[in-house]
Amino acid sequence: MKYYSLNHNSPKVSFEEAVVLGLAPDRGLYFPESITPLPDSFFQNIENLTNEEIAFEAIQQFVGDEIPETELKRIIAETLCFDFPCVPVEDNVYSLELFHGPTMAFKDVGARFMSRCLAYFNRNDDKKVTVLVATSGDTGGAVASGFLGVKGVEVIILYPSGKVSEIQERQLTTLGQNIKALEVDGFFDDCQDMVKKAFLDDSLKHKNLTSANSINIARWLPQMFYIFFAYQQLKKHNKPIILSCPSGNFGNICAGIMAKRLGLPIAHFVASTNANDTVPRFLEKGNYDPKPSVATIANAMDVGNPSNFIRIQELYHNDLNEFEKDFSSYSYTDAETEAAMQDIYTRTQYIAEPHGAIGYLGLKKEMKKQPNSVGVFLETAHPIKFLDTVEPLLDLKLPIPTQIESVLHKDKVSVKISTYEDFKTFLKS
Repeated sequence: MKYYSLNHNSPKVSFEEAVVLGLAPDRGLYFPESITPLPDSFFQNIENLTNEEIAFEAIQQFVGDEIPETELKRIIAETLCFDFPCVPVEDNVYSLELFHGPTMAFKDVGARFMSRCLAYFNRNDDKKVTVLVATSGDTGGAVASGFLGVKGVEVIILYPSGKVSEIQERQLTTLGQNIKALEVDGFFDDCQDMVKKAFLDDSLKHKNLTSANSINIARWLPQMFYIFFAYQQLKKHNKPIILSCPSGNFGNICAGIMAKRLGLPIAHFVASTNANDTVPRFLEKGNYDPKPSVATIANAMDVGNPSNFIRIQELYHNDLNEFEKDFSSYSYTDAETEAAMQDIYTRTQYIAEPHGAIGYLGLKKEMKKQPNSVGVFLETAHPIKFLDTVEPLLDLKLPIPTQIESVLHKDKVSVKISTYEDFKTFLKS
């Protein structure tokens, strides 16, 4: 499998090269040269397969022969060491809970898969790789956990000061070892811009930089796995499936669309956003007009210019009419999000955190248009990560899970920076 840059001004590369480079030299995101649908027999028999078997079939063509089959199956098994249940919330509405991993966020899957691929590629090399990651919330903690102690890899996490929850901050600032955290005076988009700029800085070439954001194919592609798992669990309903994804950088929902290109029968996708409504405005007006991000209670989605949307445009051949047939996007305010959290809990006793509640709102809106369907929204993080919002709003006390308890009493260690020059100085030090 070869990968090409979506800016079409860089050479095609292998899977390994795309993983190690992260971003193409022309600043484009890498995209697979071909997508071959899986056979019908795979979907007909999917309920009889294990998660590991499903994931192997989904990812194998994109890895090719660059990782031996036995090694790839080991990587997948180590990645998928927790559950992905579809939990019934109300009639024909399910929550796909993606927070049962080590850092209690969906990004555990991509981070664990990528770290193990990079470790395999680095197995016989003494050269150090520096992984850069910008986070609006959960990415940093998942990457920190996934890469902790990986040989030959240094991880540097950039996060916006005061704009992640306390638990999220502790998950990315307390591990030490090969993990470093930079607290940026700004927003997520500023962090992401610094990372992209560093890749193109000739004075940093010797640092062997790569990215662990969803711009990296090894972080992005494995997010297909749990979309397949959702279908496996909901297939029995024999109804069209609508999948709603709370969307920030759009890597998660883009992976869902990739799964559909592989033949997965998802009838409709909903990108549910907070006040950062670049994509809903695009669908309404046909003009892609990113704006600076604004802070909301669903902080992991505070992205004004989602990097992965260009991949979605590629999947739909930049044809807006084709895109709108099976894709919708709706935005919601903090007030609407809080009201949804209260309504869900009052009626069903299900505890949704802000991101999941936004996913629920988008799902319900689309299901009104397609009433004979079954819907699933992605619960991307455990409510404990947003306890300052969840507890007072729902008037309850959340028990502290073991995964979170382990970081609460550790000391935060971070370096404050304000500009790209500060970042560059840190990288060179």
